[in-house]
Amino acid sequence: MKIAYVLNSYPQPSHSFIRREIQALERQGISVLRLAMRPGSAPLVDPGDQAEADRTQYVLQAGPLRLMQALLLQAARAPKAMMQGLGLALRLGRVSQAGRLRHLIYLAEAAYVAARCRQEGVDHMHAHFGTNATAVALLAQVLGGPGYSFTTHGPEEFDAPLSLSLGEKINRARFAVAISSFGKSQLSRWADFAAWERLKVVHCGIEPARFENPASLPEGPLRLAAIGRFVEQKGQMILVRAMAEVVKTHPKVHLALIGDGEMRQDLEAAIAAAGLQNNVTLTGWLSEAGVRQQLATAHALVMPSFAEGLPMVVMEAMACARPVLATYIAGTPELVLPGETGWLVPAGDVAIMATAIVELAETPQARLQAMGQAGRARVLQRHDSDQEAGKLAALFHDACDT
Repeated sequence: MKIAYVLNSYPQPSHSFIRREIQALERQGISVLRLAMRPGSAPLVDPGDQAEADRTQYVLQAGPLRLMQALLLQAARAPKAMMQGLGLALRLGRVSQAGRLRHLIYLAEAAYVAARCRQEGVDHMHAHFGTNATAVALLAQVLGGPGYSFTTHGPEEFDAPLSLSLGEKINRARFAVAISSFGKSQLSRWADFAAWERLKVVHCGIEPARFENPASLPEGPLRLAAIGRFVEQKGQMILVRAMAEVVKTHPKVHLALIGDGEMRQDLEAAIAAAGLQNNVTLTGWLSEAGVRQQLATAHALVMPSFAEGLPMVVMEAMACARPVLATYIAGTPELVLPGETGWLVPAGDVAIMATAIVELAETPQARLQAMGQAGRARVLQRHDSDQEAGKLAALFHDACDT
């Protein structure tokens, strides 16, 4: 079986779960053609991401002439399908914030993708995120390409389901995947009732072998790690403001903000204004090994997000036997159990976040270790990348056999 992964920008440091999924499928004997619209925008510091970039074909790098050629050849090959694709692209574009012109570009990309799938003998297409990559897969199917499925992660898809025509993408798909029960519930809101049986849950996975023999919790004052893009939905500004309260009574608490993004200057300014330069460190993007090293020197992960799907960093921290302090949103409560594997707090509340950090700082080391071990057992049971890829592979086989 050969699957084409249709992606927007790939690889990205924050999307390592896609790389792990693809590689786990390949270990199970499935051939994967990587078709991304463009390279990722963030620097690739991890060798695994760099290797994936070398294996990925970039549609837009083919150039406008080749995309137009693919469109014209498709029109000559199957004019009725082309008219259907054109009508659908215009209809999707009419309700989309991206607009009709952008969807005509998606149509050209889809013609190229459909041609590559024919050339490569692809049996099925799979997209990640219910945004433009899934629009391209949908249009490629209409143009005569193979059937498609897609995985939604949130929160972007759930923020604008009508603009993204999420319901139509689900209804036309062979199946649609959510990464949590919460995500499946959101897909159920927009899918026809008849499509509900094609809504599946496949968790994002970690590779347990990379997390063998986790380091013991460090000695000394509380050290926290927060990992993610510096964007509004991740809530790092709440965390900086909470730290300003925490250090009034616990002046040696330290936070490492791991990642980068458009909010970096705002965060740096807030840290300086609160006099937290000795308490908060911004590391920039790190390799997977670098992230694990940061977790090894931390007592816990803190995740202050306003909106999420089910964060990979929570899984990775739990695999490192670290308790997690996270916000009570989306799929996070399916993994973080208050009092057992960590803490859950309301999103957006500086005072409650600060109180929880103080409680964490005052929790005995033995209790933190027990919570970390409970979290590790839970995540290894639920999020093994090979097990989850096996579920996805079975869905691919079923979809292609029907």
